[in-house]
Amino acid sequence: METPINSKRAILHICTLETIRPLRDRVLTLSGFHVDSTLSHTEGLSMFWARHYDLVLIDVEGETGIPAAERMCSEIKTAQPEQLVAFVCNWRVAIMTDCPDEILRTEFDPAAFAQGVRDIVPPSA
Repeated sequence: METPINSKRAILHICTLETIRPLRDRVLTLSGFHVDSTLSHTEGLSMFWARHYDLVLIDVEGETGIPAAERMCSEIKTAQPEQLVAFVCNWRVAIMTDCPDEILRTEFDPAAFAQGVRDIVPPSA
């Protein structure tokens, strides 16, 4: 497994919405994180096995996205129980799932989004 090259905390971001993914990636990058991202849960799992991530951030787009996000979360947590996994979702989805370590509520507030991730991922040593 590849380790981060610099001291930035690494995030794997899985988001199936092509318009939102680059925006959230940019917010996280500007907030000091190293971000790898993909539109695909399958590719996200391949990326996860290839290197260490401080956080796996899975966007859950509505109730229909819950099963795929929970499958990915379950596979990751079964293999590496200590891995931090968080879902980015709305309040309704948040009450329908219990797989991830954290729920980051979606808001149209980039600063709140970045702060939510900072609150989840411990600072680099």
